[in-house]
Amino acid sequence: MRLPALQAALGQPPRAAPPERVRSLIAAQQLQSEILIGWVQFALIVFWILLYTVAPKTSAGTRFLPVPWVLGAFLLITLLRLVLAHRHRLTPPLLIAGVIVDMALLMGLIWSFHLQYEQPAPFYLKAPTLLYVFIFIALRALRFEPVYVVAAGLAGAAGWVALLVYAAMSGEMAVTRNYVHYMTSNSVLVGAEVDKILSILLVTAVLALGLVRSQRILYRSVSESVIARDLSRFVSPEVAARITTGARELRPGDGEVRVASVLFTDIERFSTISEKLTPEQLLSMLNAYFAAVSEAIDRHGGVITQYQGDAMLITFNTIKDDPDHAANAVRTALAIQDATRNRRFGDGLQLRTRCGINTGRIVAGAVGTPERLLYTVHGDEVNVAARLEQLNKSTGTTILATESTVQAVGAGFEFERVAEVTVRGRSQPTAVYTPRLRGAAAP
Repeated sequence: MRLPALQAALGQPPRAAPPERVRSLIAAQQLQSEILIGWVQFALIVFWILLYTVAPKTSAGTRFLPVPWVLGAFLLITLLRLVLAHRHRLTPPLLIAGVIVDMALLMGLIWSFHLQYEQPAPFYLKAPTLLYVFIFIALRALRFEPVYVVAAGLAGAAGWVALLVYAAMSGEMAVTRNYVHYMTSNSVLVGAEVDKILSILLVTAVLALGLVRSQRILYRSVSESVIARDLSRFVSPEVAARITTGARELRPGDGEVRVASVLFTDIERFSTISEKLTPEQLLSMLNAYFAAVSEAIDRHGGVITQYQGDAMLITFNTIKDDPDHAANAVRTALAIQDATRNRRFGDGLQLRTRCGINTGRIVAGAVGTPERLLYTVHGDEVNVAARLEQLNKSTGTTILATESTVQAVGAGFEFERVAEVTVRGRSQPTAVYTPRLRGAAAP
C-alpha cells in the first residue's frame, strides 16, 4: 500500500496539538477506560480461580502447586492497579510496566503447568491458556492508545519465545514434522510455534493500526464537540440543535416562512447608565441582567435569536413549534418586568426593560456567506416589533403589542388600547395595546 493511501486509511491526523481542555477530556475518558480494563481483568482472574477450583489439580504425589501462587499474584497485581486507577496514580511508565508484568504472570502461569502436572517442559506449549494472550492484548485496545497494545503484543511474543527457548534447553523437547504425532505427544512442531508468534504479532499490528485511526477520530470528535459546545454558547441551544441535527449543511438563504411572534427588548436609558460605569462594571451588570431575563424567556418557550448590545430579539414558533406563541410572547414580556422590577443589577442599579411585540408571517433562516452565517429572522413584522419597542418612549409604557398579537393571544389577558400610530416604514396606521395581566395568566 502506498504511503498516501495508508495515510488516508488511517484518517487525517490533527493539524495541531489539541487545546488543554480537549486533552483533559480525553485523559478523563482514558482513565475511565483503564478502570474498565482493570475490572474486566479482575473478572477474568476470578473466573480462572473458579475454574481452577473445580478442575483436577495435579497428578498424585505432587507436592508443589505453583498455579495458585501465580493466580494469587495475578489477583493482587490487578487489585493494585485498580486502586491506582481510581486514585489517578497510573502514569504511563507504570502502565507499561503493568502490561509487561501481566504478560510475565500469564507466561509464568503457562510455564507452571508442566510442574503442576509433572510433565516435560514442552507440555505447556500446547496449553490453550495461550489464547488469553490475545484477550490481554485486546483489553489494552479499550484505552485508545496503541502504545499499550504494542507493549502487550511484544511482551506476549517475547514471552512465548522465552517459553520455547526454555523448552528447547530443557533437553526434553522432541521436534517433529508430523502433525498427528505433534497433536498426540509432547513433541513440538516448529511451524506451529512460529505461527503462534506471528499470530500474536499480526493481531497486535492490526489492533495498533485500528487504534491509530480510532485515536485520530477520537481526538477530532472530542475537539469538534468541545468547539460546538463552546460555539453553542454564542447562539441559542435551539439554533445550535437545528444546525447540528439538520439533514444537510446549512446554507445561505435556507429558511422557512412561519406565522410567529417577535419580542424586542431594550434597557431604558442604557446609554446614560453605561456612561457612568467602567467597562468591567458594565459587563458585570449586563451579565446579571441577561441571566435574570433569560430565565423568564426560557420558562415561556422563547428563543433568543439575537443580542444587539443591551437589546434582544426573541422569537416564538420559529425554531421550535409553539401553537400558543402570541400568548407566550406576552407572558415573557410581563415576566421580564417582574424579574427586573424589584431587583438591582451591578452596583445597585434598577433596570427597566421596554418590550415590543408583534405577530405575523416572518422568515427564519440563515443569512450571510458560505464561510460565515447568522441564523436570524426577517420580515416587515419583525421591523414593526422593533418600532413598537422604541415607541414605548413616547407612550410612557413598557410593553406595546400590535392588534395582530392581541387577536392571536385569546383569553387570559386584558389589553388597554394605547393609540393608533403610523409605524415608521408603514403607510397604514397600526393600533397598539399594552397588556394588563389577569390572575389566570400569571407567568
